[in-house]
Amino acid sequence: MTAQQTAITIAAVIFGTVLTRFLPYMVFSEGREIPETVKYLGRVLAPAVFGMLVIYCLRNVDFTGAMFGLPEIISLLVVIGLYVWKGGMLIPMAGGTACYMILIRLLPMIFQ
Repeated sequence: MTAQQTAITIAAVIFGTVLTRFLPYMVFSEGREIPETVKYLGRVLAPAVFGMLVIYCLRNVDFTGAMFGLPEIISLLVVIGLYVWKGGMLIPMAGGTACYMILIRLLPMIFQ
C-alpha cells in the first residue's frame, strides 16, 4: 500500500470506531425511551453469540479419535460450571480456554 492508501485506511478505521462509539449516545439520548426491540436484543444477543461460539468450537471435534473429544468436553463443562458459579462471560471463557490449552498438552501424554 502507498502512504496515501495507508492514511485513508487508518482514517476509515478511526471514523468507523468513533461512529460506533458515539452513535448509540446520539440516537438514544437520556430523555428518550429505549425501543423494546433494542431492549430485547440486549437480553438475547449475548447468549445467542455464546451459543454460536460453542457450536463453532465443537464443529470439528473427532469423538472417535485418540482422545475422544475429552479436552473439548471437559473444557465445555468447566465453562458451564464457571458460568453457573460466577456468572458473566469473561471468567468462563478465560477459564475454559485455559483448561483446553492445558488439556491438549497433557492428555496426549496419557493416551499414548
